[in-house]
Amino acid sequence: MPIFQYEAMNSTGQTVKGKVEAESNEEAVTKIRSMGNFPIKVKAKAGKKKAAPSESQSDGPKGRKRTAGKVATKILAVFTRQLSTLQDAGLPLLRSLRILQEQQKPGPMKVAARMVADDVESGTSLSESMGRQSKAFNRLYVNMVRAGELGGVLDLILKRLADFMERAEALKRKVKGAMVYPVTVLTFAFLIVAGLMWLVVPKFKTIFDELGAELPNITKVLVGISTWMAPNFNPNPDEGETFWIGGIFIIIASIIGLVIGCRVARMSQQGAYFLDRAKLSIPIMGNILRMTIITRFCRTLGTLLSAGVPILEALSTTAQTAGNLVYERALMKVHGSIKEGESIAKPLSQARVVDSLVVNMVDVGEETGELDQMLERVANDYEERVDTAVGSLVSLLEPVMIVTLGGIVGFIVVALFMPMIGMLQAVQ
Repeated sequence: MPIFQYEAMNSTGQTVKGKVEAESNEEAVTKIRSMGNFPIKVKAKAGKKKAAPSESQSDGPKGRKRTAGKVATKILAVFTRQLSTLQDAGLPLLRSLRILQEQQKPGPMKVAARMVADDVESGTSLSESMGRQSKAFNRLYVNMVRAGELGGVLDLILKRLADFMERAEALKRKVKGAMVYPVTVLTFAFLIVAGLMWLVVPKFKTIFDELGAELPNITKVLVGISTWMAPNFNPNPDEGETFWIGGIFIIIASIIGLVIGCRVARMSQQGAYFLDRAKLSIPIMGNILRMTIITRFCRTLGTLLSAGVPILEALSTTAQTAGNLVYERALMKVHGSIKEGESIAKPLSQARVVDSLVVNMVDVGEETGELDQMLERVANDYEERVDTAVGSLVSLLEPVMIVTLGGIVGFIVVALFMPMIGMLQAVQ
């Protein structure tokens, strides 16, 4: 009889490893659960004969296994919803996967569906098959599917997973959509002002120099800014002029350098942590980002707990999908405290990354045994807060941008026409 090596969590949350004899992977999982353990990894012992990879799973002459690329959340949510519907209708899992494979358009999702279907056909569990396609199915997704398989409620878990992804994607679209308008207006405003400084003001400066008129202070300031921003592409060494690339290029180069610097800093843990903390300190936007992360944290943890995932594994997965290192480190500290026997509310309060409302709701959820429902309510509440905050931000930015842009254009117009008015009065 084949021997399977496994890694599991016992009732106290400790990791245990061992071996078990079974005819198949599913039988091995059943035996491990009968011991009172929650299986994390179950693999056939090395030396067991494996099926040769098919043409769709091989890449190159060596038959190296391919993996699918990253799949968009929207496409993955539709795939999950359809798989849940097919499972609820009673179709065999392999047939459901093949049906969805045929429906997918060419791309990463079609490749991932084919890879998973091939692995399931060879006897691998669905969660393990999806775990091999880590770019298409993240850890949260795999853990949810594993919990559904072990509990025999795969269709229900897939439905919850689809709901979770759709809500998360909707929240992301709301935040991004709210930022499109101000970013677009600011970009066009910058280009307009740069064009005036680069093309219009220098021509007026030439006219003023030819007339030899005394310029007002406001005009001198404008001309000085224009001279700094406008490039000099025709240097004349004989007259002592030097080549100057222009402040506009310095501004653009600084922005590009800042983006590159942030990407380089993200490569290290300390740099990424510093950037994530800096994001949370931005006025208004930092508060919106904080509420968005809390919404994701509560909804993720609540979804995992409702699926039957152990609290320690659920917290570990939630921390890794938080999207911010400040919250990830804080949640891992909570994970360590719970492992030592404490409740969730106390270490979560000590971490100081969530409001007292969240801590109290978690505390009540632990006392009543309805932690998953309490977390879902907190997520819904914070999602409404994000909607309100984003709407208020857009309403505030619109008049501020109009007044700012009007002030800049007004400053340029006044600075250019004041000398001309003075000249006309002198002529009269």
